[in-house]
Amino acid sequence: MPSLDELKNPPYEFSMMPFWFWNDELSDAELIRQIDDFEKHSVTGFVIHPRVGLPRDTGWMSDKLLGFMHTAIEEAARRGMKVILYDEGMYPSGSSSGQIVQRWPELACRCLALHDPAQPLPAGANKIAEIKDDAGNDRWVIDRRANSYIRGLHYIGDGPKEDEPPAGDILNIRTTEGIIELVYAPFAKHFAKHLGSTVLGIFTDEPSALGKSRERGVMPGTTGSLEHVSRLLGYDFMPHLAALWSRDEATRQYRDDYRRAIRMRMNETWYKPLSDFCASQKIALCGHPDAGDEIGVQRFFHYPGQDLVWRFVEPGKDTALQGAESTQAKCTSSAMVHLNRRRNSNEFCGAYGHQTTFDEIKWLADWCMVRGVNLLITHAFYYSVRGPRRDERPPQIGPWTKEWDTFKSFADHCRRLCWINTDSQHVCDIAILTNDDRCPWPAAAVCLTNQKDFNYLDPETLLEHATVDADGISVANLRYRILIIDNDKPL
Repeated sequence: MPSLDELKNPPYEFSMMPFWFWNDELSDAELIRQIDDFEKHSVTGFVIHPRVGLPRDTGWMSDKLLGFMHTAIEEAARRGMKVILYDEGMYPSGSSSGQIVQRWPELACRCLALHDPAQPLPAGANKIAEIKDDAGNDRWVIDRRANSYIRGLHYIGDGPKEDEPPAGDILNIRTTEGIIELVYAPFAKHFAKHLGSTVLGIFTDEPSALGKSRERGVMPGTTGSLEHVSRLLGYDFMPHLAALWSRDEATRQYRDDYRRAIRMRMNETWYKPLSDFCASQKIALCGHPDAGDEIGVQRFFHYPGQDLVWRFVEPGKDTALQGAESTQAKCTSSAMVHLNRRRNSNEFCGAYGHQTTFDEIKWLADWCMVRGVNLLITHAFYYSVRGPRRDERPPQIGPWTKEWDTFKSFADHCRRLCWINTDSQHVCDIAILTNDDRCPWPAAAVCLTNQKDFNYLDPETLLEHATVDADGISVANLRYRILIIDNDKPL
């Protein structure tokens, strides 16, 4: 049984682990000074997040950057602190800061697009089908290179404009193999002695099949992806391609099916290879998918995760209980329980703005923890707030704030509740059935309003891992006596 002393001072591993934005010229001495400052304020872990503002001589995966990572990891190990590595030079994941396309140009992000047959095909494009659009015009569906990018690590001049490296084609498993070669394997090689002890895992951040697109009216897809869409849906999707660009309500189901199939394909081409690699190194695949209520993909995360950003949820507003984003904390904690994982995470407070108050930050942390989150990835602690860095996706939550002097009590509070949320027996007899890519919120809002705990139960877990008998549904260490079906879409 845990002791009172352990309750007062839980192990370091349950600390919040903020995104630590490495966003300016780095030095070993300053890294060590900031780590010491973190520890003095009960922040005993961090996610190393290379961020826009790094000088160009400290490029992504360069010897210089890896050297600074080595310094931070060694110092964390000396103090018994924990570290998570980040798999991209900014975000979304899947580009290795442009290195994928630089090394393998054919792995640039692709898309499905409509094309006027009277015009020549773009270079490298493939004709897929001939259709008519909603206005009756003849159109070709083609797959071609997308005009897409990820955010860059370096300012152009003094900023705030930044580099925009090309996005990779993460619907092509060769891209993921390239990411493993360029990022994951070097991390494993350089920091081998710390894997599974000081280094808990690698964070992949909201990978998107279109990266950050500069175009409108294009669909995620790549050469050969339609055969996988048809395989995953169980029917030939080719006759329904026109529905992707239609506004006809009668064809909405095909658009929904296509989006679902693309997510399923990303499970195969992106998440599973990374999950398998991390498992082979005895570390966790961390991070989160692009959609806040997507539960099926969580099976590939060793720490199921989501992100609470852009004021998706706010205190005193309906968003705390209503809408897709209101499901995310219960989505990840439910996945943790059913998958027999030990931790689940939430990256919270990102882009909530300079106006964010400390009371809001604490409310958001509590909102996550009361729903079962036990790893808080605070967004963010800034290495530097010089020039435009201060205004890059605020708020800055850590050392540069007026609340820093009293931050320790908040950090202790979070560490204590995350400890309680770990390795405890969850007592709950209500489950809410989900789709693979959608957690319904109305029934959840009723349960939470009436102080009735529940877990989201996805179809795969129910059909493949649960036992159903007269006493209810048994899965993991839980027995559900009530299953709520709150769904207007087919499972």
